[in-house]
Parts: sequence; C-alpha cells; structure tokens
Amino acid sequence: MASKKILMLVGDFVEDYEAMVPFQILTMAGHQVDAICPGKRPGQKVKTAIHDFEGDQTYSEKPGHLFQVTADFESVNPADYDALVIPGGRAPEYLRLYPKVLDITRHFAEANKPIAAICHGAQILAAAGVLKGKKCSAYPAVKTEVELAGGEWVPNNDTFTNAVTDGNLVTAPAWPAHPEWMRQFLAVLGTKIEP
Repeated sequence: MASKKILMLVGDFVEDYEAMVPFQILTMAGHQVDAICPGKRPGQKVKTAIHDFEGDQTYSEKPGHLFQVTADFESVNPADYDALVIPGGRAPEYLRLYPKVLDITRHFAEANKPIAAICHGAQILAAAGVLKGKKCSAYPAVKTEVELAGGEWVPNNDTFTNAVTDGNLVTAPAWPAHPEWMRQFLAVLGTKIEP
C-alpha cells in the first residue's frame, strides 16, 4: 500500500472525536494527515467540543481537548493531497464561509479524489455545491441542507453507526459511526490493514 497524503479541515469547536479519531486511525494506517484551519499556523491549536446523545432533542456539548493544526491554511495546495476529511461539530458552520475552504472541497470532488465527511461536515459539501446526485449521510439536522444541495439523504439507523459510500464520497451521521465510516474510507483509499 502506498501512503496517501490526506488533508483535514478543522476549526474551533470541531467535534473532538470526529477530528482526533480519524487523524489517529489514518496516521496509524501509514498515511500523512495534515490538519488545516483558516487563521491558524502549524503548531497552533483549535478548541474541540464533545457532543453526546443524552436523550434531549439534540446533542449536548462539553469542552473537548485541544487539537493541533499541522499545516498552513494559506499556503496549502489541495493538488498535493490524495484525499480530504471533513469532521463535524460546529466548525463546518463557519468554515463554509471561507471561499478557500469551498475551493479546496471542490478540487477534491472535481478530481474524484476520496472525501470523508461526518456529522455537520456535510454543510461544507452543500455549500461547495458538490452533493448533486450523491447519496449522503449526516447529522439529522443537516438533512435539509443535503437535499437543497441536490443530494439524496440517507437515513441514519437508531444508533448513528451507519455510513454510506457513493463513489469517492464516504459520509456518516456522527462519531458512533467511526468504525464503519473509517472502514469504508480506508477501502476507498485502497488501504489494507492486515493482522
């Protein structure tokens, strides 16, 4: 397996698990993962949030860990990367306001490079206009944005553990889907992990 260069879009209040776990899994599998954030330089950190499902109408939020940015947003060239990861949380809500974030996302979609998005990450996909005709899962509150962007909403199972692959796009509703989301994304990347 050839190592891939993977770009990850993060920002303050990115979902803790949805950034850290894929970063660690993809690194463990031998890939180089660069995390970028508008306005942050390598070595700086973003705040994360831990979202949980505690029986309320929506998720609860608690402070998470600090997550380190590893590459420079201003100088990053998406053509240098093989795949894109878009974690969820509240970060996508404001990341989608940056034209460069949308241009980066469009680059991966137009080049048919693998993209993994989870939870509210679909907000960036919708804003970039890359969901038309694509099956997509996301946090239920993002369903309307997926559909308005021309995507086909894939319902979540009761435990939020499902993921869906449509060509180069792998999406999931929330962090409980990490095993299935990462399994499918690693398959799209061509990564084989053997005991």
